[in-house]
Order: sequence, then C-alpha cells, then structure tokens
Amino acid sequence: MKNKKGDFIWGAILLLWILVLAIPSSRTAFIDTTDAHPYMGGFFKFFILATMGDLLGVRILKREWIIPKGVIFKAIVWGVLGMMITLIFTVFTAGAAVAQTTGKLPFPGSKLAQAFFGSSIMNLTFGPMMYIYHKFGDLFIDLKYEKNGGSVTVKDLVDRVDWYTMVSFSWLKTCIFIWIPCHTLVFLIPVQYRVLVSAFLSILLGILVAMSKKGSGKSETLKADY
Repeated sequence: MKNKKGDFIWGAILLLWILVLAIPSSRTAFIDTTDAHPYMGGFFKFFILATMGDLLGVRILKREWIIPKGVIFKAIVWGVLGMMITLIFTVFTAGAAVAQTTGKLPFPGSKLAQAFFGSSIMNLTFGPMMYIYHKFGDLFIDLKYEKNGGSVTVKDLVDRVDWYTMVSFSWLKTCIFIWIPCHTLVFLIPVQYRVLVSAFLSILLGILVAMSKKGSGKSETLKADY
C-alpha cells in the first residue's frame, strides 16, 4: 500500500471513530448499542482499533504500510480479547471494591484507590496471560501460513516466542509502568466508555512495541511481542 494513501485511510478511520463519539446523537446510539450487546461491542472495538494499532506499529517500524498475512484472523484474536476484557474490567474493579469494604484492601470508599487496586491486580495477574494468549494466537496464524495449513503444536508456539522480550519488556515494563497507570485512569471514567478507551489504548501498544523494536535495532516485521 502506498504510504500517503495508507496514511490517509488510517487517519480517516480514526477520524470517523472520533466523530462518532463527538457527535451527541451518534455517541448516544453507539453507547446504547454497546450497552445492550457488551460482548459484541467489545469484540468490534478491539477488532478494529487494536488491528489499527498493529498496522501503525508496522508502519513505524518498516516505514511503509504492510498488510500481514492472516490480518483478518489476527483481528478476530483481538476481538476475542475485547470480549474477555469486557468481562475482566467488571470483575477486577468490582472485586477491588469488595476487598476494600471487607478490610482486605485499604481506603474503602475511595474511587481512586479502587481504580488503582483494580488496575494493579488485573495487570499483574490477567495482564501477563493476556500477552501470552495474544502472542500465541498471532503465532498460530503465522505458522499456519508458513506450513501451508499444516499442524501447529504447542511446542512450535513456545519455541517461537521471544521470552526475554516478553518478560523484560511486556511484563516488567509495559504491564507495570504503562498499563497500571493507564488502566487506573480508565477505571475512573464512566463504565460505558472503559472498554472503548482501552481499545484506543491498544493503538498506543502498537506504537510502544514498534519503538521498542526500533530502539533495539531489530528489523524483522512487527509480530506484536507483548
């Protein structure tokens, strides 16, 4: 895809999302629809926005737009993650509130503390597993194409993961220093916007991964090492 054309298309899609949320009538319709169908809403938010983040990461790393093989299947992996996040956000924020009121966590009644505790526990427990799920999903699709539809084993997936990058960058840096503060802020905004804002943050994730690889001098195509 030509760079200028790709930049325009990517920017136009992002602008469309912003307009939908900026115009009161479309924003109300969007929120009503996603509230009525939360899992499907989570699926399509991540299906589109997280995929945009992946493509932007490739654009930054390779200086051109590249549509990877299996991009639709990879978008579906993101969509399933969006459905999981729709549930997980409720579980961890509500759980933190219960822990506060029962004396298992301090500062009962503090929304800021609830948001911080919910974000911290989520990113230190569910966060690392989410990275593995997503990485394995991407690798499964890549290996299927490499093997022309041949079988892919768990060993194949485990052997292909850059575990040093996964642990040192994704878990110890990104989860702690990026996602805990980001999701603390997300948990302070109204419930109906949380999954959407998290999906927008996945664009930031694509940029972070690209910058990490660019800084380390790696030249391979971005594979979402998170």
